[in-house]
Amino acid sequence: MNVNPPNPMKNQFIFLVALMTSFTFAHEGVELGPHGGRILEFSDNETMHGEVTVKGDKFHIALLDQDMKPVAISQQSIRAMTGDRAAPVRLEVSKDEKGFVVPLVKAGQWLILRYQENPDAKAWTARFEYNTAICEACKAAEWVCQCKPKPEEN
Repeated sequence: MNVNPPNPMKNQFIFLVALMTSFTFAHEGVELGPHGGRILEFSDNETMHGEVTVKGDKFHIALLDQDMKPVAISQQSIRAMTGDRAAPVRLEVSKDEKGFVVPLVKAGQWLILRYQENPDAKAWTARFEYNTAICEACKAAEWVCQCKPKPEEN
């Protein structure tokens, strides 16, 4: 029976690679809208977007068309949730003159939005982690980081 003893250098190398990979994937590099907010897709053909910004202790979600122009709010609706899948927490959603308003989630939590064009339309789900860590390169919060992810090398 040939049993190899544990190799501490190999274990340290694996840990280092895993640590570096976690930092690489943590970097957001997201699409930003005309007001500097994060763009979420609310359609399969990029004809409806949501731009999420933060003002005070609220998320503001403006609807934008394919040209990133504001869309008037009429029959559209958004449901918002946070928490884990086993115990999601529904958030109160209100409307204002520019779109929808949702309470801010805690840093590190996910915001899940279910958008509907009208009551009979298919619901579109968009989600993101509210990552408030500051990107060293662009100095923005990671959830609205302006940097583009580096392409993977083979």
